[in-house]
Amino acid sequence: MATTEAARAATPRVAVIGAGGWGRNLVRNLQELGALHAVVEVDPDNLREVEAICPGVPTYTDTTEALADPQLDAVAIATPVITHYQVVRQALEADKDVFVEKPLTSDRDQAWQLVELAEQRGRLLMVGHLLLFQPAIQWLRDDLAAGRIGTIRSIHQERLGLGRARDHENALWCLGTHDVAVQRFLLSGRTPDQMQVSGQCVLQPGIEDDVYLHLGYGGGLQSHLHCSWLWPEKRRNLVIIGSEGMVVYDEIHQVVTHHRKGIDPGLNNVDDGAETIYQGHGQPLRLELEHFLDCLRHGEPCQSDGRFAAGIVDLLDEATKRLRNA
Repeated sequence: MATTEAARAATPRVAVIGAGGWGRNLVRNLQELGALHAVVEVDPDNLREVEAICPGVPTYTDTTEALADPQLDAVAIATPVITHYQVVRQALEADKDVFVEKPLTSDRDQAWQLVELAEQRGRLLMVGHLLLFQPAIQWLRDDLAAGRIGTIRSIHQERLGLGRARDHENALWCLGTHDVAVQRFLLSGRTPDQMQVSGQCVLQPGIEDDVYLHLGYGGGLQSHLHCSWLWPEKRRNLVIIGSEGMVVYDEIHQVVTHHRKGIDPGLNNVDDGAETIYQGHGQPLRLELEHFLDCLRHGEPCQSDGRFAAGIVDLLDEATKRLRNA
């Protein structure tokens, strides 16, 4: 990266672009971390909220003006997904490092264009796949790699509830992005070679409120995701079936349970009980932004970089095309 050693040693100066509901969370955390340099927001009501959170921090209504500040090191973008390509590109072309909320874009070609631009410019591009920074997910990845449940046979994910319906993206893009990212992270970036997807448009034509995504990997591993914002109960579960046991991650309560259960070669049930092997709530947004700042300081690659995120856009884009052609 083109960042000097002197700049790396100091706390990076970051501007938040987009200070709506989630953007203000970025503002608040970066302010507490001593990294907030400016805020860009066009809505007057949102700007008043920002001024209450961080009085005295410079604010802009024009992104170009903010990016022209030579003291600015990086930006954190929380604008609508449809604007990500334009805003990220503008920041990279201004030679700023970038953190942008997930998904990177809603178009695979645009996602890879941004990855290539960041690499050409020598800039950091990190995408905010928040669940990767839940301490339980970090712990679970290491535990699976250590072989607690043997060879992974299948992965089952649920992200369900009576949520806020969108009019511009389906439940897979809105909700399933989280789980696809977690799956890719736990499997160390493995790429599926099989895909089946189905969905139902209940509330609006062309927008699936309920989606099932089934993926297959080499060696017989399969994954199954169900996501819906039209569901009576809130569920956030991950179940992983292995050759030597099973684990269940309850995202709502941040608990990982190991089940010593299975079926032996003689088709006999085995049940040696279960135990909680991880429990604890973290602050994933704070941890995510600390990771971003550390990567800026030390010039190191980040955990959810542009290539990781563009791979997720690839998968979601292909699944959406199959839904449309079903």
